[in-house]
Amino acid sequence: MKRRDFLTTTAIGTAGLLASRPQLVAAAEKSDGMKLGLVTYNWGRDWDVPTLIRNCEETGFRGVELRSTHKHGVEISLDAGQRREVAKQFADSDVELVGLGSACEYHSPDPAIVKKNIDETKQFIKLCKDVGGSGVKVRPNGIPKNVPIEKTLTQIGMSLREVAKFGAEHGVVIRLEVHGRDGSSELPNIHRMMEVADHPNAVVCWNCNSTDLAGQGLQHNFDLVKEKIDVVHIHDLRNNNYPWEQIFAMLKQSQFAGWTLLEDGKVPDDIVAAMHENRKVWDGLVAS
Repeated sequence: MKRRDFLTTTAIGTAGLLASRPQLVAAAEKSDGMKLGLVTYNWGRDWDVPTLIRNCEETGFRGVELRSTHKHGVEISLDAGQRREVAKQFADSDVELVGLGSACEYHSPDPAIVKKNIDETKQFIKLCKDVGGSGVKVRPNGIPKNVPIEKTLTQIGMSLREVAKFGAEHGVVIRLEVHGRDGSSELPNIHRMMEVADHPNAVVCWNCNSTDLAGQGLQHNFDLVKEKIDVVHIHDLRNNNYPWEQIFAMLKQSQFAGWTLLEDGKVPDDIVAAMHENRKVWDGLVAS
């Protein structure tokens, strides 16, 4: 086939595909750079990869962050062939593998535990590269009460620097989720961790927590890390337990053009129907 004929045929085929997926076309036109995806924290935890891709395509969710330990089984134990198969399934679909959600954390006062988590993060980085993802999510999961807070924040930041440097060598970003108890999800503390990390490959996963509104308020806390926000975890948009209109306005004001990934602890009876409904609310928020 001549190159011109190939391009013409490809263009026609692509147009037909897009026409069959109006929700994806609408998302691309309305999102102003923002994209909607899913975190398989609870919604999707029991789906294998083909089911996950099919349900995301049907509902117009354009990307996915795969949480470790769930049924889709994208784990550091996969061999080279299994990793290629995962990468191929996403490459052959309309769904992008945004990244992997690890449970790696660096706040423990035990150096051996911290080292174990750093080593495991590096394994997730290699896995992420092999399966075609762009980033690995890590988290603080608490501030030990018997350790000076600055020592813990510095320890987390230095750990982040190490894994961010390793990730940069493999083309994989490290996303620090705003997460945890006893102060680890407070934005001034997240800001300090990132300040210590001081590496361009260490970025923030905004998590839409109630603690975002603490202290000097949402806008102040958002401003502390807005230059570092790479992805945003949103929750079920059908309820009002977070100021959704305000955070979407702030994201647009900051020219955020990344992934907003839905995760929620409460699992609806019909997850796919809930995804359809959230898609509509999301469209309204990005268009308003």
